[in-house]
Amino acid sequence: MEQGSLRNILVRLFLLCISVITLRFAIVVTLRGESCDLGDFCFFSLPENLNVVTGVGKLTKSSSAIIATAGKLTLPDVWGTEDFQKAARFYVSIFQDLISDGYLRPQSKVLCLETPAGPDVFALKEIGIQDSIGISKKSSNPLVISGQGYKQPFGDETFDIIFSGGGMMEKSVKLGDFVAEIARTLKPEGLLVVHTGSKDTYSFNSFLDLFNCCKLVKTRNIDGFDSKMPFIREIIMKKVIRDGNIEHNTGHGVEKLGGNAVRKCFVPGYKRQLIQKAEHLIEEEPQKPWITLKRNVKNMKYLPSMADISFKQRYIYVDVGARSYGSSIVSWFKKQYPKQNKTFDIYAIEADKTFHEQYKYKKGVTLLPYAAWVRNETLFFEINQEPSHKKLEKGRGMGRIQPFQSLGSYSSSSSGDVDKIQGFDFAEWLKSTVSKRDYVVMKMDVEGTEFDLIPRLFETGAICLIDEIFLECHYNRWQKCCPGERTTKYQKTYKQCFRLFTSLRESGVLVHQWW
Repeated sequence: MEQGSLRNILVRLFLLCISVITLRFAIVVTLRGESCDLGDFCFFSLPENLNVVTGVGKLTKSSSAIIATAGKLTLPDVWGTEDFQKAARFYVSIFQDLISDGYLRPQSKVLCLETPAGPDVFALKEIGIQDSIGISKKSSNPLVISGQGYKQPFGDETFDIIFSGGGMMEKSVKLGDFVAEIARTLKPEGLLVVHTGSKDTYSFNSFLDLFNCCKLVKTRNIDGFDSKMPFIREIIMKKVIRDGNIEHNTGHGVEKLGGNAVRKCFVPGYKRQLIQKAEHLIEEEPQKPWITLKRNVKNMKYLPSMADISFKQRYIYVDVGARSYGSSIVSWFKKQYPKQNKTFDIYAIEADKTFHEQYKYKKGVTLLPYAAWVRNETLFFEINQEPSHKKLEKGRGMGRIQPFQSLGSYSSSSSGDVDKIQGFDFAEWLKSTVSKRDYVVMKMDVEGTEFDLIPRLFETGAICLIDEIFLECHYNRWQKCCPGERTTKYQKTYKQCFRLFTSLRESGVLVHQWW
């Protein structure tokens, strides 16, 4: 009996061992997706050298522990996909380079931004950076918690390193807030590591201008790991503290010349190179300007067709002399201007009250129902109405403004309706509305007032805030109706207009001749 009982116990023990080995084999094969080798065989605990993602590297004990819950081993399905494995292998190599360069240490506290599945976080834990976490709009346990780049769920100065991969930063719809949150949660002397697909000089300098809290440490070009992003520019920035305060990098701005002298912009070489690539200005006066200048639009080289406009805080279009909503805003800017999938805030400046109602319910458009001028004051506004047009808007002439004077003397020389309107200091408004970190496009059609407004933009330095200008210059052009006769509406000559355009380009402003 005793021998039979002992035999039964040994048999049961043997069967139990076989069951444990079989179960262990099944777990390892399930995790790896392939056969188990001798080095993987451990009986009672997750092995120190278990490789969950084939070819990535070896998991540490604590990395293995992140997928063990209540004694039961679980694994997110996405971890077994080819895309996740490829991304994880790529990020392991990236972070190992950061370790070799002395930027990343085992005790570093790391945040990965906008990482839905978390392959970058996985890679960090696999190489021993345990205090790492990712955020995305939707959480993905156990690597990624709910949060967004522009609204991080962490306290100030929390992380030693913040990583943004996959070109996610330039895709943010709230880039200004995105940058501000990084500056808030990054520790003093902490590092920001960004992977972007943008590779031109314009976007690179826009990126540097965004981070006024940091200085450039290093940049390099590397091959991506999939066809969606074959090229990657890696940028490493350091949050700089001097004299107890955050250092603010002023970047490109306005240069003060002293006294009452006109200010000028510091224009770097890469911006001047873009101006050199732009279409040539039409030097000889066109005999049929209504044809020549319209044809010129086809030859225009828009800034976004020459450069990547990513990494701007906001994207803004200012239409000075907008008239109706369907005029230049819809027919040209919305349909023809290459916006690179960026969403622009639109400001329509139009003094003629005939068009104001059209803007009442237009989303993303802010109407300024005043006249752009060199100071805040009351102005006269003259409108010529063509009686042949039944519809008021179609027959509505272009409005001209004049400084305030006696209504009688002005009306005696006027052939149209004259109203009193409010003018505002356009240059000062621009300075209070946009910044050098914004991308600003301006169209100006102000019936001769450009000869007042452009010098004011230079005087105040507001011209430095504009990336691209489409300017219609008004002169005593040949009339379409009457061959050999010039209009008497404007006193400037084409030569004066050409000088205005050339002076803008020579000053580093990308300006185009508008019609």
